[in-house]
Amino acid sequence: MSTGTDYTPPQTPLDVLHEDSDIVVVNKPAGLLSVPGRGEHLSDCLLARVQVAFPTALLVHRLDRDTSGVMVFGLTPHAQRHLSMQFEKRSTKKTYVARVSGRLEPKTGTVDLPLIVDWLNRPLQMVCHETGKPSVTDWRVVKYGAGETRVRLTPRTGRTHQLRVHMLAMGHPMLGDPLYAPETMDQYGRLMLHSEELRLKHPENEKSMKFRAKAEF
Repeated sequence: MSTGTDYTPPQTPLDVLHEDSDIVVVNKPAGLLSVPGRGEHLSDCLLARVQVAFPTALLVHRLDRDTSGVMVFGLTPHAQRHLSMQFEKRSTKKTYVARVSGRLEPKTGTVDLPLIVDWLNRPLQMVCHETGKPSVTDWRVVKYGAGETRVRLTPRTGRTHQLRVHMLAMGHPMLGDPLYAPETMDQYGRLMLHSEELRLKHPENEKSMKFRAKAEF
């Protein structure tokens, strides 16, 4: 697991998937924070990079540092509020692709396990039926590989590390996960989790929009 002092985010150019007068959608690289961390050494983040090109950009949602994929930013306060409300009401639809250890069966299913922070091992999260918050993830197998499964994940809730902990709880940790499967880090080099598609309504005209970015793995 990386510590703050050896945070070395990728220096890749900003990958803009869509832009108009109200929103900008980008493909976040793995290893880059969505927002600044505590301390100058954690100041480089996707929000700061987007604001260089789009000075009025405002944060709407986040992806974990180790997760890549589609993120949307509002370019006006109205757009930010409108988009944030869509995420809050869970009217957006997010689809992720991941590679997990082992053979995930059956080919489709739902994980319904409540999650809460593991206080003794922060920032790790854990399943807890007493104090956990409701957390639901749908899965669909894409294909099987040698000792692994490629799976499409659709979260119905938005808990911290939800997809990672749900797969772990099923006995199929995500490959390359520095927090929940650190023994696989050397082989894979990054967390095999990517936000592949985001569906939302445009904040100005309520038009349904779909943004996709293909996973690099």
